[in-house]
Amino acid sequence: MPVMGQQNEAVRSQAIPLCKGIERKEDNMRFFIDTANVDEIREANDMGIIAGVTTNPSLIAKEGRDYATVLKEITDIVDGPISGEVKATTVDAEGMIKEGREIAALHKNMVVKIPMTAEGLKAIKTLSSEGIHTNCTLVFTANQALLAARAGATYVSPFLGRLDDISTPGYELIEEIAQIFENYPDIDTQIIAASVRSPLHVTQCAMAGADIATVPYKVIMQMIHHPLTDEGIVKFQKDYRAVFGD
Repeated sequence: MPVMGQQNEAVRSQAIPLCKGIERKEDNMRFFIDTANVDEIREANDMGIIAGVTTNPSLIAKEGRDYATVLKEITDIVDGPISGEVKATTVDAEGMIKEGREIAALHKNMVVKIPMTAEGLKAIKTLSSEGIHTNCTLVFTANQALLAARAGATYVSPFLGRLDDISTPGYELIEEIAQIFENYPDIDTQIIAASVRSPLHVTQCAMAGADIATVPYKVIMQMIHHPLTDEGIVKFQKDYRAVFGD
């Protein structure tokens, strides 16, 4: 097992293309927000902490709104990668490719989210060859991540929380994938730590070498708050008012 957070600086310092016209140096972990609620997205974006958004049909269904309409609205809020997923009922490569092209046509920053299946790999290969960015989702092993990378995926999304649910430390999968990708400089696929359920998950995936953590709004707010911070603010306000008033 590699040491948590071990980095190969020669690889990590390379500039990695993200979306059309967007690129970053891989020297820090970024945050995406995992939601389809535009109010939550707007609030997180206003805080200056998110660089992209991940969604899926289930998240958008909770909002009770049209899928394409919500995705377009999100692109008006966040200037970064926006993952939109093919339908859960679309299981053949041909259908995924068709839907992927439609999603990509919505905006230059759209990323097509495709499940880790044999048909999904075929779709990733075709879409990637057309210059369309893809996010291989529902990744639970390092081998799956490696296959997705070789198919041309822009991102792979290993799911931490669901692994924890079956008593398997999710962060260890992030470590394994990061080590494998570091071993091969021709792999520029980025790791999105998904199914993040707590601030501890964020810390673990950052130490393990994830490029991105996609985090629900609730977890972002949990990361902001600490009881000692809250108590300190109240005390500073009380001391100030005792001398200067409001």
